[in-house]
Amino acid sequence: MKEPNFLLTRVLGWIAALCVPYILIMFAVRILINPAFAQLQYSLPNFPEDPYGFTREERLLYARPSIVYLTNNAGIDFLADLTFEDGTPIYNQRELSHMLDVKILVKSTLAVWYGITGLLAVIAMVMKVRGDWLIFRTALGYGGWLTIALMLFGVAGVAVNFDWLFTEFHHLFFEGETWIFLTSDTLIRLFPEKFWMDAFIAAFSITLLGAGLLIWQGVLAQKKQRA
Repeated sequence: MKEPNFLLTRVLGWIAALCVPYILIMFAVRILINPAFAQLQYSLPNFPEDPYGFTREERLLYARPSIVYLTNNAGIDFLADLTFEDGTPIYNQRELSHMLDVKILVKSTLAVWYGITGLLAVIAMVMKVRGDWLIFRTALGYGGWLTIALMLFGVAGVAVNFDWLFTEFHHLFFEGETWIFLTSDTLIRLFPEKFWMDAFIAAFSITLLGAGLLIWQGVLAQKKQRA
């Protein structure tokens, strides 16, 4: 009986470790899908001015519903009905189409995140009942190391060529060149390249912090196991 039990413990532990990177990364992403992050960005002294005239207040005014749309249950009319003071739509049809695609991607990845987080919670409960709590905590620590390895790989890609990585990301998740816009389009004016570079750095930092905490508690769990 011991061997099957030990095998189940190992399997559950490795599944838990593999869940960690996605959970941590998506946790960071979810934090950043928030108007507060845009407000912070627009307040930075080195954030580029809009060459077409948006003030900081106008940027935040138009960015807020755009970000909220990505996680709410509203249809595309939520954005299509937005207009400038003169009644002109904020977004053209190409931009609206892209925002719909982005929303579908965000909602699907968040759904997976909820599912994996639920799976990890179930594994935690099972291992707790089985008396494998310290092993579970150790597995989370291994997941932290795996997360750091993946993040360093991503950082290496950014360091080599951020533009290439940004382009390939869009080619992977969006069809054709539907994500390419004019510099005068609202999406580019609200969310220039600097916004995305800072978002990547913020996501990396949040994820790294979470991974570090898991590694730390994993080390403590290993010490308790040896005691």
